[in-house]
Amino acid sequence: MASPARTFHQCFNTPGRGFAAPGRVNLIGEHVDYNAGIVLPMAIDCRMQVWASPRPDRQLHVVAHDVGQAATLDLDRPERHTGTWRDYIAGTAFHLEAAGYQLTGANLLVTSDIPAGAGLSSSAALEVVVGFALLTLAGQTINRLALARAGQAAEHDFVGTHCGLMDQFVIAHGRAGHAVEFDCRSGHYEFVPLDPTACSVVVADSGIRHRLAGSAYNTRRQECETALKELQRSFPSLTTLRDVAETALPSALELLDEPLSRRVRHVVTEIGRVTAFAQALRAGDWTRAGQLLTASHRSLAEDYAVSCPELDALVAAAQHAPGCYGSRMTGGGFGGCTVNLVVPEALPDFQAAVSQAYTQAVGHPPRLWAVTPADGVGEIT
Repeated sequence: MASPARTFHQCFNTPGRGFAAPGRVNLIGEHVDYNAGIVLPMAIDCRMQVWASPRPDRQLHVVAHDVGQAATLDLDRPERHTGTWRDYIAGTAFHLEAAGYQLTGANLLVTSDIPAGAGLSSSAALEVVVGFALLTLAGQTINRLALARAGQAAEHDFVGTHCGLMDQFVIAHGRAGHAVEFDCRSGHYEFVPLDPTACSVVVADSGIRHRLAGSAYNTRRQECETALKELQRSFPSLTTLRDVAETALPSALELLDEPLSRRVRHVVTEIGRVTAFAQALRAGDWTRAGQLLTASHRSLAEDYAVSCPELDALVAAAQHAPGCYGSRMTGGGFGGCTVNLVVPEALPDFQAAVSQAYTQAVGHPPRLWAVTPADGVGEIT
């Protein structure tokens, strides 16, 4: 395509301002954000771009360039559950206004190089960048946490995915050269240095797409809520599954039937792995970090049951490839991507070996690329 700025001018006959938000890959801490756990994602150097100009009315005229679609959304009469990309935009705008931010109409052109449906949070990037653009055009002071919460609320209320806050948070707050250790209960976060010259982070796309709102994602969340209620009968002080200490896990699991016991075991042990992984990153102990990734995938596949044969094959291919410290599925699961820690010098051999082994196992090649930690949402200057 022509440059997004030029395409915007051609669509709306006016110049626009550019905004961009990254995708994200979660290094470790899967399915624990909605259990008040700790997560360790990073924003990545794939971007959702929105070019925008203000309108004098209360309408959003949106061109979704990559899919060749356009729509007009009314800020005063938002539609829910259309099952399209419009839900993310309408929901974010609605919840920003519900939080007290008065918006104006806008012309919007959306384009992205974040693979959709791959577990790299293209939907959260859309929410955050559209919200940032609308707030900027309206002259509002931007509170990045409020912006992230509006995107999360859009997922709950307009899309139907009962996600945690992790994706929107890291996309709003990311910092180049760092992962983000985020405590989903307290809201505290710290930037953890991640030097890609010391260890490469490689994303491998299985080619299997998912729809979280229509998958077992919401079922897993409900299972966690049911397990918490059952445990509270014996431990009334528990407020979330995070409150279950690892030392108390065996006795807690005895109170639960399958599959709830396995779901709780994943949540509790995964939160422990996040803390250990952050320590390994700070120490530059890539071997230990890789071991924790591999343990995380085993837990996600066996205890939380959110993997699939293709993801398991991709992880197995990586674990046998040259230079691999560790590998696991990333994102909500049921398809999408894996994240891999790789010796930088071994990157070409790793990619070739994984591609060959995965193609032999499932019949089509994966897409593999190294990603670097990127800044969060902002205006293109």
